Amino acid sequence: MFRRLFMLVIPLAVAVAVALSILWSPGVPVQVARAEYGSIEQYVDEQGKTRLPQTYTITMPFAGRLEAISLQERDPVSRDTVVARISTADVTDARAAALAAVQRVDASIARNDDDDVEQLSKKQADRLVESMDKVVQASSSRVAAGKERLVKSEIFLKRVREMTAKGSATKTELDQAELDYVESDANHRQSLLISESMKAMQAATLLLPGLVAEQIANKDLTRAVLEKEREEAAARLREVETRIQRSEMRSPVDGIVLNRLVRDEQFLPAGAPLLRIGQLAELEVETDVLSRDAFRVRPGNAVRIYGPGIGRSLANAIPGTVTRIHPAGVTKISSLGIEQQRVKVIVRFDRDDPHVVQLLADQQLGAGYRVRVRIVSKRKEKSLVIPRTALFRGSQNHWQLFAVRDGKTQIQEVALGIENDDWVEIAAGLKQGERVVLNPENNLT
Repeated sequence: MFRRLFMLVIPLAVAVAVALSILWSPGVPVQVARAEYGSIEQYVDEQGKTRLPQTYTITMPFAGRLEAISLQERDPVSRDTVVARISTADVTDARAAALAAVQRVDASIARNDDDDVEQLSKKQADRLVESMDKVVQASSSRVAAGKERLVKSEIFLKRVREMTAKGSATKTELDQAELDYVESDANHRQSLLISESMKAMQAATLLLPGLVAEQIANKDLTRAVLEKEREEAAARLREVETRIQRSEMRSPVDGIVLNRLVRDEQFLPAGAPLLRIGQLAELEVETDVLSRDAFRVRPGNAVRIYGPGIGRSLANAIPGTVTRIHPAGVTKISSLGIEQQRVKVIVRFDRDDPHVVQLLADQQLGAGYRVRVRIVSKRKEKSLVIPRTALFRGSQNHWQLFAVRDGKTQIQEVALGIENDDWVEIAAGLKQGERVVLNPENNLT
């Protein structure tokens, strides 16, 4: 009997103890924070990477045999220093041939311009024309004289014949008169032939000055042709000299070698890339911002650059500034496989900051390094702020929180201002110093 009574008393005592603990409990313990005035920033925090706004690729200017390149990555180079060289043996021979062609044409032009022989020929032709004029005049005078002699001989022969018929002249005198007539006639005919020959020669001689003048005029045409040939030869020479000049490839800027794409001596085609040169002092950061956040970002927004890639935490981040926002977004897949629209934003390091100057001067930072950027789109120095973890969405999708008033929690709807991952600005619904519950549980009442 006693044992049965004992078995009934123990459960009753436990039930009474539990009931008393519930009735006398002070409540569920919660973590609270006070709403206080302070500064708050609205920012976008994303991953980025360093890059150079411009790199310079050294390429083969023409097909040829490249000499071995001794430069290596991170080697410094100065502007206009030779960084690669093409063997010029073949080009040198081509230059000698092109130069010889120019000199040969120059010699032809000089020989063509020398018209001393033609001028002398012209003078001789003029003299010959004058001489032939005199010869023709002399032959004409001889014809006239021969004709006069023939007429005289004919008259004398007729007279001797009459005298012979009368017996006043002998047969011998008649024969002599006839012989004189025949000789005068022959001499006259010969003078006529010589005169006609001289006139023909005169006509031919008159053509000589014009022929010489035409030869001199043709020299001008020949010179024009030779000048065109010289321009062609000079163009070939300039092309070869340009190749010789381009065979030494020089750095366009003061910088360092980013990549060496070719090392050993080999024959390469025109346009083959050899080296990439950049200026680390011009480093900037490229980041992709979600399109829903990009509308808040503006050129000139302050940026904090940090992360393991540059050995900086957020507390001692390097300052920067947004310089450019690309106008078009791109679709990317996140690490979780979610399709996102992102906008490219370019951030420039603050060159006035001594830490930035030292970092870039020591070349501790290179292109393609992973960093994090925090772009501050808005900042307020005096706002009523609370931790973001105090907020939750109500049944009407409005922002609410649990305010602690008179030792009890009370649901309070609030209006928000700017916000970030850690803090929010309370525009309405709370007063300074009021306490709010952090990370409230679902069963909190």
